[in-house]
Amino acid sequence: MCGIVGYTGKTACVPELLAGLESLAYRGYDSAGVAVYDGTEIQLAKAQGHLANLEALLKEHPIPGRCGIGHTRWATHGEPSYVNAHRIRTMQSRSRSFTTASSKTIKSSNRC
Repeated sequence: MCGIVGYTGKTACVPELLAGLESLAYRGYDSAGVAVYDGTEIQLAKAQGHLANLEALLKEHPIPGRCGIGHTRWATHGEPSYVNAHRIRTMQSRSRSFTTASSKTIKSSNRC
């Protein structure tokens, strides 16, 4: 089952996001990831498998920042793989960017 956590505050957000994801681990998941705003851009990190894999990746390649979201994913749509590791998407325009996380399958439709 998927879970989403977020943090904005005065301290580094990655430890807070990982703690939040750890508290959701009982729900089951096959991958996890985070998106962190470092003051200039949004950086993503994701890993397949246990949350410890994401923690190890972030230890090797830290992401600074005080605002971020984290997501765990259980493969109900698409196979468990690195490519499908988590559904965090960043959209950017010329002057703005934002990031979303979804626990559901999002499909666009031309039926309006």
